[in-house]
Amino acid sequence: MRTRFLTLLLLFLTNIVQAQVNDSTTILDNTFRSDIYASHFGKTQIGGYAQIDYNQPFGDTLSQNGTFDVHRLVIFIGHKFNDRLSFFSEIELEHVKEIFVEQAFLEMKLTHWMNLRGGLLLIPMGIVNEYHEPPTFNGVERPNLEKYIVPTTWREIGLGFSGNLPSAAFNYQLYIVNGPLSYENGTALFGGKSGMRSGRQKGAKSIFSGNPNLSMKVSYYGFQGLSLGLSGYFGKSQSTLYNGLDKNNADLITQADSSVVGINMLGFDARYRIKGFQARGVFNMTHFSNTLEYNSFTGSDLGSTMVGYYAEAGYDILSTSRKIEDQLIVFARYEVYNTHQSTTSEIQVNNQYNRTDITAGLHYKPFNNTSFKADYQLFSNDLDTSGKHQINLGVGVWF
Repeated sequence: MRTRFLTLLLLFLTNIVQAQVNDSTTILDNTFRSDIYASHFGKTQIGGYAQIDYNQPFGDTLSQNGTFDVHRLVIFIGHKFNDRLSFFSEIELEHVKEIFVEQAFLEMKLTHWMNLRGGLLLIPMGIVNEYHEPPTFNGVERPNLEKYIVPTTWREIGLGFSGNLPSAAFNYQLYIVNGPLSYENGTALFGGKSGMRSGRQKGAKSIFSGNPNLSMKVSYYGFQGLSLGLSGYFGKSQSTLYNGLDKNNADLITQADSSVVGINMLGFDARYRIKGFQARGVFNMTHFSNTLEYNSFTGSDLGSTMVGYYAEAGYDILSTSRKIEDQLIVFARYEVYNTHQSTTSEIQVNNQYNRTDITAGLHYKPFNNTSFKADYQLFSNDLDTSGKHQINLGVGVWF
């Protein structure tokens, strides 16, 4: 069933490309949306976004409390020094008590098609890792593929280039970045359930053990209403075991090498919009190398391969009225993500990690950058096919 569904999705996207629809609706490429905030020389711009949620599990033999949460409150601060040099930053408060820096980078325009960026950068993988303001996606919660396979919000410190070529309907990003941390002071941070999510360093005194990683993405938007992206991330994880390591001690070197894994991640994403109809899809595959040594040394259960995809479709039922600017989007999303797609011989595949989520709901936007959301979710896996149920309500803003 899953194979048939993915085949139908790919055929659907292929037909869209071949049709080259002539609708005037286009997709905003948020990779370059930072220009919106800092468009005037010598001025500091302030913006932000917020997400407030209510989650209520239900459906089994035990009663469960719901939770209310100011999930995220993010403040953007940017400054444009001149026509070549700008600074952008986002400061995030999560769950009222955790403070993070989500982005902080300096950008210099080199040519009309190339910018130099340096600082804390978002990894351009998937959709939501870059475009995560609540009004930009349907559903109260972000897709779980972009949590457990793409560890959103994933950012690392690095340096690289970005650019946009409107005449070719093409943009790109290419960065050398610090990698995630797989081992810290006796603790394995990578595992079977959530991949490398716990290893995100977030720019907080990030450990660098000599393994720079490559992050890249190319996007094409030459067809009206359609945006296609291809992403890659390649390198190795970092480890605290290399700090103070005696370079002449072969046993310690072998031990340190066993605490890191190679990371090769590929992703494809598509977004489409025509009049009231909208659709998006993501496919992601990650291969880890050195997992036999890593699991043997750390006692972890990291898989060798993670695979996931989701497809979502929605329709704005108010789009047929020219007098109403509000949007009321009815949507559904089907999502499969397996963090134990394959394992090495010493680790048994855990079928609980082969998960399927179904999400359906409403997204009301009284203004384009504001959201009232309501949805239902069914979570299941290969060992629990009956699943768990949840209702979510949310409010989101972006300004």
